[in-house]
Amino acid sequence: MRHAKEYIVSKPPSKAPSAFKRSSSLKTTLAYMGSNISLLAMGEETGGRFALMEFHSRPGNEPPPHIHEWEHELYYLLEGRMEFYCESEILSIGAGEAVFLPQGKAHAFYIRSPVVRALISVQATDERAVGLDRYFIDMGEPAASIDLPDHQATHVMSDPALAIRVAAANGIRILSSEETAQLLPHYPGFGAM
Repeated sequence: MRHAKEYIVSKPPSKAPSAFKRSSSLKTTLAYMGSNISLLAMGEETGGRFALMEFHSRPGNEPPPHIHEWEHELYYLLEGRMEFYCESEILSIGAGEAVFLPQGKAHAFYIRSPVVRALISVQATDERAVGLDRYFIDMGEPAASIDLPDHQATHVMSDPALAIRVAAANGIRILSSEETAQLLPHYPGFGAM
């Protein structure tokens, strides 16, 4: 199978972004840790200023607690329920609601419905380009189906070393257990439901 970097066709980098149209389709979708990520707008197409992705997942596929060091993150829920932890806040949302997670703030989430579909938008906070889309490209693989995969390694099952290294290269810091306990006091724990 080809690596996601070879699979996702993007426009060549340019000084000024140009208009384009894209939808969630098999061609734009990556399989990533039990989830599907459709790349709707990538940082390399927006001058590094923002990226937009559609996230399709189910409980048990959540990422470990982390911090985005270069970007703000916003989730807009299209379907399902999610519960976010950011510092001492617990933010529960349903379809039609959004959560904003500021750059530099520790956060994590749980999926609280059988499936979720959400738009994830990240916006650069300084001269560095957004990194979340590149993280998904580097960690994912071309999706075999637009439907969620039945059997795919998740963060709970995987050795975290690769994810930690790839995340760090893209401005995302995955937190240790000690950091999580200190920065997210209400978070019940990675892999807990």
